[in-house]
Amino acid sequence: MTETQTLRYADLPQKQAAVLLGAILVVALCGIVYELIIGTVSSYLLGNSVYQFSLTIGFFMFAMGVGSYVSRFIFGNLIQAFIWVELVLALIGGLCSISLFLLFPFAPWFYTVGMFTFISAIGFLVGLEIPLLTRVLSERTTTRESISDVLSLDYIGALGGSVLFPILLLPSLGLISSSFAIGLTNAMVGLLSVLWLWDRLDAPKRMLACAVGTIVLLFVLTLLAGRITAFAQDHLYFDRIVWRKQSQYQSLVVTNTWQKNDVRLFIDGHLQFAEVDEYRYHEALVHPVLSWGEDAPKTVLVLGGGDGLAVREVLKHPSVTRIDLVDLDPAMTDLGRDFAPLVQLNGNSMASPALTVHNTDAFNFVKSTDQTYDRIIIDFPDPHNEALSKLYAIEFYAMVKGILAEDGVLVTQSSSPFFSPHTYWTVSETLAEIFPQVVNYQMPIPSFGVWGFNLASNRPGTDLGDLPEGLRFLTPQVFAAARVFPADLLPRRELAVNSIFNPGIYQEYARDVSGY
Repeated sequence: MTETQTLRYADLPQKQAAVLLGAILVVALCGIVYELIIGTVSSYLLGNSVYQFSLTIGFFMFAMGVGSYVSRFIFGNLIQAFIWVELVLALIGGLCSISLFLLFPFAPWFYTVGMFTFISAIGFLVGLEIPLLTRVLSERTTTRESISDVLSLDYIGALGGSVLFPILLLPSLGLISSSFAIGLTNAMVGLLSVLWLWDRLDAPKRMLACAVGTIVLLFVLTLLAGRITAFAQDHLYFDRIVWRKQSQYQSLVVTNTWQKNDVRLFIDGHLQFAEVDEYRYHEALVHPVLSWGEDAPKTVLVLGGGDGLAVREVLKHPSVTRIDLVDLDPAMTDLGRDFAPLVQLNGNSMASPALTVHNTDAFNFVKSTDQTYDRIIIDFPDPHNEALSKLYAIEFYAMVKGILAEDGVLVTQSSSPFFSPHTYWTVSETLAEIFPQVVNYQMPIPSFGVWGFNLASNRPGTDLGDLPEGLRFLTPQVFAAARVFPADLLPRRELAVNSIFNPGIYQEYARDVSGY
C-alpha cells in the first residue's frame, strides 16, 4: 500500500498528532546538539574553531538536504519509517563523540574521514525526519498548516539545543556523556512514538523490542561514561591522567609521568606547561618585564596564568604590593589554588595576600577597570581561533596601554618564532603600532621548542635592570643573547597588523602550524 493509494493518516487523533509535533521539537534539539558536539570535538583536537564549525555546519546542512530529497522516495508506513530513523540516529549520534576521540590518535586523515562520515550520516538522518512527519501531519490538516507547525517547532527545538549545550550539557556532562544522553533522548522519542502510535505500526512488537534495546544500550553507556571518557583521554596523552575537568569554557587535564615527577597541564588538548622546564618559560615571561628600567614595580596585572606559576615569579620581586590575576575560568584558578601537586609547584602563590583573582573575561576587565599598573603580563594561549585573536589585536593592546602607568611595561607570550614565525612577528608588528619601544626575544623551552615573547614599553630607550637572585635559568647574558634572532626565525614576508575588524593572526597561525 503506497501513499498515492490512500490517505492513511487523515483520521489521526489529536493526541497522536501532538506526540508527533512534540517529537519534532526534540528531534530538532538533538540534531543541533550533535552538530555542536562534533564541531567542539574537532575544535578541541584540531584547533581553528571557525574552520571546524564552518565545515561541520556546512556539510551537516548539505547532508540534511540530501536526506530531505531522499525522503520523497519513502512510501508505506511513514510513522514507522520515522521511528526507525530515530533509533538509528540515536545509535550513530550517541556514539559519535567517543568514536571521534578514539579515532584521533591513529592519524589526522583517519579522524577527518570519521568526522565527515558522522556529519553526513547524522545530517542525512535528521534531513529524513522532518519531511516524513510533515507528510503525515499534512493528511489531517492542510499542507500550509502542517508546514507552519513543523517548521515552527523545528526552529524552537534548534534554539533550545543551541542554548542547552553550552550552558548545561557541556559543563555538566562533558562531550562524551552529552553524546550518550542526546542519543538516549532520541531513543526515548522512538519508544514513546511506538507506545502512543501502536495501532499505526505494521510491526509494533518488533519496533518496541528495538527501541527498548537501543535505550538499554545507551543507558548503560551513559552510566559508564566516566570510565569511557577516562579511557578515551588516556589514549590522547602519553602520560597517566591524574586530574581532569570539563569546565564551562574548556577541557582541563593534568598528567604525570610514571618514571619521574613531571606534572603537565593541557587545555583543550594543548600543552600549557611541563614541570620539567616550566621555570624557563615563566622566568623568561616575568623577570625581564619586572626588571625593565630603573623603577621597581609595585602593581602588576597578570592576564591568564591561572595556574599561579607566573604569580610565583612575580612574588620574587619584593617591591610588588598588588597583583591582579585575571583568568576567565574559575576551574583553572581553583586548580592552581587547591590541586596539591600544582600548589607545590607554584609555591602556594595563589594564597598570597598580595593577590586578587578576577574570574572574568580579560578583554572586558581591561576595558572597564579604573586601576593602572606598573607592569602587565599577558599569558594567553596561542591565537588558534577567532576568540583568542581579539586578545592579540591592536584594539586590545591600545586598551592595555591605557591602563599602564606612564613608564609602564608589558610583556606577552607570542607563540614560537620557529614553528609559527608569522604569528610571532604579527604580534610584534601590532605592538609597534602603539608602543614607542618593542623588544623581541626568544628562549629555548624543551617541551615547546624555541618560544617567543614581546616586551613593549611606554618609555623608549630603557633596558634590562637587575634581575632577582636565585633564578634557575635567566641571566643578563641569556637575555641579551635571546634578543638576537637567527635568519630562520625572521619573518619571510610582509605582515599586517592584527585587528578585531581584520583578525588575520589566527589564519597566520593555522598556516604556520599546518606543516607540523
